[in-house]
Amino acid sequence: MSNWLNFIASQLLWMAAVGGAARGLAWLGPLCLLLFAAVQLLPRFRARGDVGLMLLALPVGLVVDTTMAASGLLRYASPVPSAALAPVWILSLWMGFALTFNHSMSGIMRRPLLAIAFGALGGALSYWIASRTWGAVQFTDYCAAVLVPLAALWGAAMGLLSYATLRLARTPLPSSSGVPG
Repeated sequence: MSNWLNFIASQLLWMAAVGGAARGLAWLGPLCLLLFAAVQLLPRFRARGDVGLMLLALPVGLVVDTTMAASGLLRYASPVPSAALAPVWILSLWMGFALTFNHSMSGIMRRPLLAIAFGALGGALSYWIASRTWGAVQFTDYCAAVLVPLAALWGAAMGLLSYATLRLARTPLPSSSGVPG
């Protein structure tokens, strides 16, 4: 899948998950993730580390969004499985987002400081858009009180995921003796 198609598919996933959650369709995000992943993980499109990044993005997203839910600063539409945890639809977004790290987002993810800045700004902005245009999340305090911790969590998450992207993309060096090493 070209980087442009990867980007477009990830944006369609975001709109389906956020729009679905806003309308009580928590299953729409995970369904669209399955479709996106089924294509992106085909051998001809998959990059080294894609599966590992998806699996890492799941607990990272769980921590970030459960922290925001537990703080009481955000309320999620369609809070499946529980209002105390990150909803399944947003976890599908984290996993789908990870499928862009070696593709349409590779220029950012291969530069950790840029990834941190992008996460802090872009992550917070995406929640603001989801709140204002779709109603998929609700800010329970004034905007800055929600966006500052959200930006900090997203910046930290993207720093970790950038490091993982770099580590998982590395290919092992061949050993001259034929012995792995």
